[in-house]
Amino acid sequence: MAIERFEEMKVWQDSRSLTRSIYEATQPKPFSSDYGLKDQIQRAAVSAMSNIAEGYERDGNREFVKFLGYSKSSIGEVRSLLYVALDNGYIGQKEFDALSAQCVNIAQQLSNFIKYLRKTAK
Repeated sequence: MAIERFEEMKVWQDSRSLTRSIYEATQPKPFSSDYGLKDQIQRAAVSAMSNIAEGYERDGNREFVKFLGYSKSSIGEVRSLLYVALDNGYIGQKEFDALSAQCVNIAQQLSNFIKYLRKTAK
């Protein structure tokens, strides 16, 4: 069965879930008061899921691969920013571990998807 909409892709669904989790994590103080970090981590999470959708809607696998790469970069940015949040006491180790694991899972899915699409690039 072919995917007809980007919303059907597990990697997009997982990225959406991560974005929701990041927004939840950034609501309590003191995280919510660090406007720069809060804004950056939220934007990176949104970018990850949006680039999957945008790439899917592009014309052909090569374009899709490029946007999946952007998404993977954004996931890396989220992971890096989670360390800043942890180091500043905005999130605890348990929350960091859970969010970081989501990022690693998504990055692996993206890597595998990119490899697959490169084999079938048009």
